[in-house]
Amino acid sequence: MKIMIQAWQITQTKNINKLELGASSLDEITRQLPDPDGYYSTFRTFDGCKRALGLTAHLGRLYEPVDKPDVSASFLRRQLFTLLEPLRPDEARVRVIMTKQGQAYIAIASFKQLPREIYETGVQVETTELQREHPRLKSTSFIGRSDSERKHIAHEGIFEALLVKNGEILEGMTSNFFYVKDNILHTAQDDILLGVTRKTVIDVARGRGVEVRYESLKQDKLADIDEAFITSSSRGVVPVIKIDSVTIGQGRPGPITIELMSVYEAYVIEKAEKILPVE
Repeated sequence: MKIMIQAWQITQTKNINKLELGASSLDEITRQLPDPDGYYSTFRTFDGCKRALGLTAHLGRLYEPVDKPDVSASFLRRQLFTLLEPLRPDEARVRVIMTKQGQAYIAIASFKQLPREIYETGVQVETTELQREHPRLKSTSFIGRSDSERKHIAHEGIFEALLVKNGEILEGMTSNFFYVKDNILHTAQDDILLGVTRKTVIDVARGRGVEVRYESLKQDKLADIDEAFITSSSRGVVPVIKIDSVTIGQGRPGPITIELMSVYEAYVIEKAEKILPVE
């Protein structure tokens, strides 16, 4: 399936200006914006482009650091609902960008589901010393600084890169990271982006009686853990079976990971917010 990518600026006069940008990814679109310095959030739609999980939270973390946004969040949601119309009944990946000066952009790509075998057999990831300048903010500047790492893992067939600081694995370059040790689910709390999907998975896990601890994983303890997975809005829960040269657990998705994948899928279908706000 060919991935269709388009972008628009939502202006102070409440016009929608389509941008004529040639790009093959949302990252490339972001780098080509007239003023790319700012913040972004990326998520997928559900229910034929009518709903999105945690949309209020996604937009909230864009508006919070900006003093004078050009448009309100409710207006942005209405425009997003309209722009998604041509893709229905299919789904989309959406990126909303807010520059530091308050300019708002929406980029939309047709959604391509990951192959089922990825969830059934798991993926390989690698560690990197790459760091976010401001871990709590999803800054567009990080897209440019991480470009070489993105190209490297794509060339090597590696699914994701995990960010390491002071010998501790914190999060993925485009995801949050979880690991299981002795039936306890762990994830870092400090120096990371607090992802919307991360919070959902924590809530779902606790709802299933799984103990959750906020603790990062020391890189030299990789061989000691039983399971690992990463989470993101577009990909959900993805099992990790190998980190660098270390095989995780039995080299296949573990029971807690499998349970959370199943429960998460059911949860998002039920809980995804309507994109069109209720007036």
